[in-house]
Amino acid sequence: MINNATKYAVSDIFGIENQIRYIIPKYQREYTWSKNNWEELLSDIQDGDNSHFIGSIICIKTDSDSMKPEFELVDGQQRLTTLSLLFCAIYKLMNEKCDSEDSKLELMNLKRQIINKRDNNSKIVLSRQNNNDKDYYSVLNDIDILEFGEQVNNRGNRIIYKCFRYFIGKLEDLSFEELDELKDKINTTLLVKIEVDSHSDAFILFESLNNRGTPLSVIDLIKNKVLAEMDKNTPVSVDEAFNKWNKIIDTLPDYTIQERFLRHYYNAFKVDKDFIKVEGITKATRSNLIKIYEKLFHKDPVRIFEDLVEKAETYHGFIYLDNTNSELCEKIKNDLIDLVNVKASPAYALLLYIFSEYKNKEVDFYRDIVRFLVKYFAIRNITDFPNTRNLDKIFMDLIQEIKDRDDINSSFVTDYLSHKNRMSSRGDFKDKLKGNLYELNIDATRFILSKIEDSKRTREIHTDFWARDKSKKLIWTIEHIFPEGKNIPKSWVDMIAGGDIDKAKGIQMEHVHTLGNLTLTGYNSNLSNFDFLKKRDRKDSNNNYIGYKNGLFLNEDLKDKDCWTKEDIEERTTKLIQLVLEIFKV
Repeated sequence: MINNATKYAVSDIFGIENQIRYIIPKYQREYTWSKNNWEELLSDIQDGDNSHFIGSIICIKTDSDSMKPEFELVDGQQRLTTLSLLFCAIYKLMNEKCDSEDSKLELMNLKRQIINKRDNNSKIVLSRQNNNDKDYYSVLNDIDILEFGEQVNNRGNRIIYKCFRYFIGKLEDLSFEELDELKDKINTTLLVKIEVDSHSDAFILFESLNNRGTPLSVIDLIKNKVLAEMDKNTPVSVDEAFNKWNKIIDTLPDYTIQERFLRHYYNAFKVDKDFIKVEGITKATRSNLIKIYEKLFHKDPVRIFEDLVEKAETYHGFIYLDNTNSELCEKIKNDLIDLVNVKASPAYALLLYIFSEYKNKEVDFYRDIVRFLVKYFAIRNITDFPNTRNLDKIFMDLIQEIKDRDDINSSFVTDYLSHKNRMSSRGDFKDKLKGNLYELNIDATRFILSKIEDSKRTREIHTDFWARDKSKKLIWTIEHIFPEGKNIPKSWVDMIAGGDIDKAKGIQMEHVHTLGNLTLTGYNSNLSNFDFLKKRDRKDSNNNYIGYKNGLFLNEDLKDKDCWTKEDIEERTTKLIQLVLEIFKV
C-alpha cells in the first residue's frame, strides 16, 4: 500500500534544483485554511527549534517524465499551499529590500523554490475550485515571478489573496536579513511525505490516519514521560504519580487548556522559582513542552507535583466559571467571563502569577486588572498589535517586573501594559474600527457588538450573547444587514444602488463588513438574504419579533427605517465607533 514514507525538509519539497511538481486534483475541495491556521503555522515555525515537524502529506506519483516528476497531492493541500504563499510574501518583501549582489542571489534561490528552474512552472498546481488556481497564479504574477495574463476579478475577496496579504502584513517590518533568516527556518521545517500506489490506497491510509480515535497528544506524551521517570528510584511511586497527574487533568478537563496551563505555569514561575527553571529554555512552547517537563520531573518530582496541583486549581477558577470553587473568582465572575469571551488566553500566565503570589489583596485589585485586560485584548484583537508571538514575552517581562518589586497595585500593571510599545493608540484603534471589521477578526467583532449591547442594558434584562444550543453552537450570531453573499438579491440591488449591480457590488465590497452594517441576531439563518423590510419585521411562530424590532439597542437605528443605504451604514458606523471608544476607554 505504501511505496515510501520519508522525512523531508521543506527545502527538499520546494527544492531549488529539483523539477518536482505537486498537483492538487482539479476538482478537489478548495483551499480553506483561515487566519488562525496561518497564524499558528507561522508562530510554530518562528518559535520552534530548527527542524520543527509540521505534519505529513500523502501523494500518488503520476506517469510523468522521470526528469520532471509529478505527484498528485491527496492530502496536504492546505499545508503546501500555505507554505508556498508564505514564500511568495517573503519574496515580495525581500525583493523590495534587495540592495546587493549577494541578496539578489538569495532572492533568485527563493524564486526557484516557488517555480521550477528549467521550465518556470509553479511547483504546486492548485485546484480550480473557487478560482484557487487563477488566484495563485495572480499572486505569482503580482510579485513578478510568473507571467499570468488573465484578468481575475474579485481575487482580493477570496482566501488565497487573503492569506498572501496576511503574511505581508505580518512580515513587512522585517529587514532583508530577518526575512532571509525566516526563509531558512522554514526550509529546515520537516514533513513526512507518504507515497502510495493508488487512490484506493490513499483513501484507506487517509481514513486510518484521521479516524483512529483520539491521537496521542502532547499531554499524553508528557504523562508517559512523567510515569516512566517515577518508575525509577524517586520518592514518588508510579501509582501515586498517576493519581496526582489525574488530579491535574480532572481539574482542567479540556486538552487545549491542559497544554496551555503547562506552558503558562513554566512561563509564569520560572522567573521566581529556581526549581522550575530549565537551563537554556526561556519560554515554553508547544514544541519544547515535553522536554521541559521531562527535566522538571527528573529534578524534583514531589515539589513539581504539589505545585502543579495547586496552580491547576487556581487556573481552573479563571475558565470554568460555572463550576468554580474560588470565592475570589466568584466575586469577579462577570469580568472573568468577559476575559474568556474576548479570547485573552496569553493573559492567564500573568493572572496565574498574581493570583498565586498576591493572595491577600482587596477584591478591587484583581477586578481592576481583569477589567483592564478585557479592554487590552479587545483593542489588541482589533488592531493586531502587539503581534501574537510577542504577547507571551510582554506578559513574562511584566511578571519579572512584578517579582523585582516589594509590592504592586493594579495601576502598576495597567500602566506597564498601556505603554505605546505594548498597546495600540486610541487613534489606531479608531482607524481599525472604521474598516472591514468583520473580515479583520470575526470573534473580536462579535465581542465588540455584545459589549455595545451590554452597555445599554440593565442586569435585570441582561442577555447572554454567548449562550449555546444543544449542539454547542452559539445562539446569537453576527448578522449582516446588507447581505454579504456574492449573489446580491435584486431587492437589495434596487434599494442600495438603484438597480445598478456593479454599484451594489462596489458598496458591498467597501461597506458590508463595517461596524455600521453589523448587528446580533439569534436567528441569522432565518433572516439570510431577505429584503430589508422582511428582516425588520420578521416574527417567529409565537408572534415574537426576531428581526430588527427584537428590542436590542443595536437595532434602534433599524427598527423604524423603511430602507437601508450606503449613507445609513456610514452614519451608523460613526455612531457605534464613538460608543466603542467610550466602552473601551483606557
